[in-house]
Amino acid sequence: MKVEFAPLNIPLARRLQTAAVFQWVLSFLLLAEVCIGILLLLIVYNYWFLYIPYLTWLYFDWRTPEQGGRRSNWVRSWTVWRYFKDYFPIHLIKTLDLDPSHNYIFGFHPHGVLVAGAFGNFCTNYSDFTKLFPGFTAYLHVLPIWFRCPLFREYLMSSGPVSVSKKSLCHVLSKEGGGNISIIVLGGAEESLDAHPGKFTLFIRQRKGFVKIALTHGAHLVPVFSFGENELFKQVSNPEGSWLRAVQDKLQKVMGFALPLFHARGIFQYSFGVMPYRKPIHTVVGHPIPVRQTLNPTSEQIEELHQTYMDELKKLFEEHKGKYGIPETETLVFK
Repeated sequence: MKVEFAPLNIPLARRLQTAAVFQWVLSFLLLAEVCIGILLLLIVYNYWFLYIPYLTWLYFDWRTPEQGGRRSNWVRSWTVWRYFKDYFPIHLIKTLDLDPSHNYIFGFHPHGVLVAGAFGNFCTNYSDFTKLFPGFTAYLHVLPIWFRCPLFREYLMSSGPVSVSKKSLCHVLSKEGGGNISIIVLGGAEESLDAHPGKFTLFIRQRKGFVKIALTHGAHLVPVFSFGENELFKQVSNPEGSWLRAVQDKLQKVMGFALPLFHARGIFQYSFGVMPYRKPIHTVVGHPIPVRQTLNPTSEQIEELHQTYMDELKKLFEEHKGKYGIPETETLVFK
């Protein structure tokens, strides 16, 4: 394989962008394990004056990810996130104003490999979110397993993510006065295994829990499609029915998260590595679907609203795909 190296005269800003994304990828892949290792070392070497206070505090703080989290504007405003956003770059596009007197559920699609668009737009202060949606607070819901990792959970919560558990969603959407947005990556870990460039496969047909929660709380539904999300990485071929996909599916069911074998570019060369490609991400927020509060929705009501959501999502994709270089022949595939 011929290796294409990066030129030496790259501007400093682009090198800082690369460094920002590299630390983010490493944090996603390794930081949780490092934090667990640090805690174990403290226990093994009996630094009780450090780990006992922390574990005591952790016991009382365990439910915080289900109670709105603990975001830090200082962390969200770190300059590293501006370079992170500009690496791709990441853009947020609004199609219609939202009423801040309501609460909303944003269904984010597709998952991609590392959900860079969702993080860049909703977990940092360098996106256009506050300008486009004044009066709103966004909560990105992620797998609960991340909040079970000591020390790492504190770093994760500081950027704004909260648990994707039912309790967490209900906490956000039951806040009076409106102005709260729960962002759910509906395809979940399973969808990441189909995050191949040029493919638009969404796992949504069996995802109906968010619809029931929307009806129960009267939260309006908004489809969101992040164009470019699947272009950031390539994956080892894993078609359904292959031995690799069977292993990945099994691990996903056992561990709760998927292990896509992804690759893209490196830091100083463009031929291989775990750095994402520099591909623009355009996250388009669609039109809201009004939802009347129904405390005990029937299965028919859930099915009807779920179908309406899928129709609106497909409409959003068809209306905007041409702007972002997607051929007219390409359509969404719902699984």
